[in-house]
Order: sequence, then C-alpha cells, then structure tokens
Amino acid sequence: MNAEWNIRACAATCIRCQRPFADKEMLSSRLRFTPEGYLRDDFCAACWPQRGQPDEEVSAWAAQWHAPEQKAPEPLKKETAESLLRELMETDDPSKRNVIFILAVMLERRRVLAEKEVQIQPDGLKIRVYEHRQTGESFVIPDPQLRLREIEDVQHEVMDLLGIPPPPDKNAPPPAENESKDAENSENG
Repeated sequence: MNAEWNIRACAATCIRCQRPFADKEMLSSRLRFTPEGYLRDDFCAACWPQRGQPDEEVSAWAAQWHAPEQKAPEPLKKETAESLLRELMETDDPSKRNVIFILAVMLERRRVLAEKEVQIQPDGLKIRVYEHRQTGESFVIPDPQLRLREIEDVQHEVMDLLGIPPPPDKNAPPPAENESKDAENSENG
C-alpha cells in the first residue's frame, strides 16, 4: 500500500547516461508502475528518445532541474502542510487518505505542488500525480472523490493536525456582545 504513495526526488543525474544535470537544464521524467510500486525515471534531453518501453509509462512530463540550495537547518521543527503530508504518507494509515488528499490540494493551491497527471485505475480509483515545484519529488496521491459535504469535516481535521484554531462559529454572536449582555444581566439581576 505504501508503494502507491512513494515519494522520490528528481535524480541529480540522467538514469541512462549518468551525466549530472546542470542547474536549470530541461529534463524529461516518467512514472512507471513496477511490481515494487511506482518508479520515477529522469532523463536528459539526449537520452529521452532512447528511453525504451514507453508503453510502460503511467505518466511523462518535462521539467527544469534546479540545483539544490544549501539551507541552514531550522532551529525548531514546526508542523507545516508539507511536513504533515510527508509524515502521513509515510505512516500508510488508510484513515488519513482524505487528509492526505486535502493537504495535496492545499499545497497545489499554494503553488508548492504541480499536478502532472490524473489517472483512472481499472477499479475506478483516481490517482493524481504531483511534482514538488522546488525539489522535483513525485507525489502519487489517490483521490478519495470527496463529496462537498465531507470536505468541511476533513478541513477541520487538517486544521486540528496543523494546530490552527477553528474559525469562529458563524451563528455565535461576537464575544463583545456576550460580555455586554453578561454585564447587563449581572446589573439587572
């Protein structure tokens, strides 16, 4: 099960000729399904036509390779949508599929992930293939086909996991009104 959510960064070298990619070089990537699960292959422009077995490809796309930046480690680890997505994908907890999907959509809207392909499996399961815009990692996310009435509950679960306070109840009066009413009641009572 975890194989369908395998995350792998874009390789630093062409899988065929082993030449390192240059910063901002255009490359081609493909996703294949193997007995071990999804496998990503990255090719330089010269090797892409000789990649062989294009019929095995589940998805293929072109991208620009970016040399990794050297970053200082963060002093404190804070939970973000991206780190939570990575953590939940590693746990392989089926009860978190809806949360994983909503996190991926959030990251797509924030332009962290880019959807590369949507596939429908023979059993009707929709699979969305995302690529991380900075690292080139592939994220293979099953689409749970959430109904509109289910999304709000999942969004609340995501907010809870990220430590975001829930929005105020639309039907509840603002706190200032409650305080003034309490003061009036204590004066009259």
